[in-house]
Amino acid sequence: MLVFAIDTALEACSAAMFDSERNEIIARESIPMARGHAEALMPLIARVREQSGYDFSQIDRIAVTTGPGSFTGLRVGIAAARGLALASGKPVVGLSTLSAYAAPLIAADATLPVVAAIDARHDHVYLQVFGTGGRTLVSPRVVPVAEALRLSAGGTPRLVGTAANVLAVAWGVNEKIPVSVEQKPAPDIDWVARLGATADARTSPAKPLYLRAPDAQPQNAAHLARR
Repeated sequence: MLVFAIDTALEACSAAMFDSERNEIIARESIPMARGHAEALMPLIARVREQSGYDFSQIDRIAVTTGPGSFTGLRVGIAAARGLALASGKPVVGLSTLSAYAAPLIAADATLPVVAAIDARHDHVYLQVFGTGGRTLVSPRVVPVAEALRLSAGGTPRLVGTAANVLAVAWGVNEKIPVSVEQKPAPDIDWVARLGATADARTSPAKPLYLRAPDAQPQNAAHLARR
């Protein structure tokens, strides 16, 4: 299976082509960035496709991260993935950033728990906890840091994500030491592609996983009464 993967959910603009039969990333590019995904993504996609040597008509599916993450970044990546899927007639699957963060750690050692955490600001994190074999123990949610520690209390886990250091510091206060701490601005695009090859298209829609409402809300007082 040929999978073209896209990630613009957090602080990177990334794409990759993965051949699951050969278990090989054929082409990839990842540019660190907090803003500007909309301008950078389509040229980046064109470069990765050209580097791979394949046309979109030859791929089997498109994979895209669906969040949690930046509201703007998510829309950019998902819109691009849907557009490519429509133009090529290929299916598109959505993958959470939390599962993409956890995947390489689970692949390296499936016996130790993994806590994937993304900074949600205001002393909150987006959280998912994985147990033995990658089984989800705590489903994706947004919680205060203190609640994240309570939900992750079973064992001493590996921490990964943009909020890994935040949780590690809080763990130290409770005299617990995580097995490992990986502060990463974005998931590895290689693993977005690998997860995309195994995702069930029926249960992995390319829809934003926001988990909470955006900080910016329209002001009701600013609405003018209709006459």
